[in-house]
Amino acid sequence: MRDELAYALITPYSLLKSRTGGIIGRLLVLSDLDFAGARMYWPGDAFVDRYIDSVRAQKLDAAVESLLIGYLNDYFRRDNRLGISNRTVFLLFRGEDAVAKLRDVVGSFTASVQGDTVRGTYGDYLVGKNGQVEFFEPAVLIGSDLESTAEQLRIFADFAESDGGIVENAVRFKPGEKPETTLVIIKPDSFKRRSARPGNIIDLFSRTGLYIVGAKLLRLSCAQAEEFYGPLKAMFVARLKPSIERALGANLQGVFAFPIASEQISKMADVLKEANAKFEFDKIVEYMSGLSDRTVRSADERNAPGSEKALALLYRGVDAVTKIRERLGSTDPSKAAEGTVRSDFGFDLMKNGAHASDSIESAERERRIVGLWPGYDTPEVAVLIREYLGNALLKK
Repeated sequence: MRDELAYALITPYSLLKSRTGGIIGRLLVLSDLDFAGARMYWPGDAFVDRYIDSVRAQKLDAAVESLLIGYLNDYFRRDNRLGISNRTVFLLFRGEDAVAKLRDVVGSFTASVQGDTVRGTYGDYLVGKNGQVEFFEPAVLIGSDLESTAEQLRIFADFAESDGGIVENAVRFKPGEKPETTLVIIKPDSFKRRSARPGNIIDLFSRTGLYIVGAKLLRLSCAQAEEFYGPLKAMFVARLKPSIERALGANLQGVFAFPIASEQISKMADVLKEANAKFEFDKIVEYMSGLSDRTVRSADERNAPGSEKALALLYRGVDAVTKIRERLGSTDPSKAAEGTVRSDFGFDLMKNGAHASDSIESAERERRIVGLWPGYDTPEVAVLIREYLGNALLKK
């Protein structure tokens, strides 16, 4: 059985109700598939019309088809019945029998109450006493079979640039409000194994009331990681000197027959502080990318995608930087306030759950590096989809 690509599209209403984290957690932990990509979409009418055509082409129950088409017309257009932002989060998965596996996790449309699937927990299919459907919310959209999934993936690839990427304009604010956009990166240790942790972290950030307006699965290159964390290198020289002094004091006393004065310890620390800073900096680069100076030899290798995954998200709203930093918690998880991301999901100063920009200026610099800034955005999901569809055609 060959690898397949499958997708899940989190609906605008699910985003509005802050169900994004819970849905992502379910999809990651239950699907047994490789998380391959993420992108925001802000569908225009041409996108919705074409997607509706693909629904009509599926072999769906007539009642379900009618509900889906009505739902897409009512809630997926920019000018929709609820007047809400029609932002959506597109998630791409890869693996053997991916379409069927994802379908099992998402679940079918059913009027019976159940909670063992994504739709069972986060969707609604409510039928009144008269037998009419009173409320319908699918929570996520997926392809029903391999053929329809391929056609719908083609739609996402074709509209990846025009209707996808950074969707800051998809959210309206009150007159006089001055929204900010900040960057969050859920760090690689959350993706080391199949886990709901990324979704749980997103769920905590959702309590800020901010809007997700960008999403991208990262595989940082060594060069990107070095540029991203570059400001830390100089900071480490001064900030880590006391720890060198403590280590020298603890390990040198008693080694010699004479006492070592604190001034001498300080001078030795001055000799070592640059090397120590580089060592600690290289550890961060390797943690975020899976690559380091020890393993990378050529310019091509330095700029190639690394082996580690991380999920970058853009949050937008009033005082976004401050609100996200407060919910993130102190850099040191042992000192982070209870109920913060780093208190709940951090292990140490490096593996502390997530990164968040500390200012608007930092957010702009970091967004450019990871490709979530206008003009720097590359739709990797479109590349993966077109490569997959091309290979699938060749294998027919």
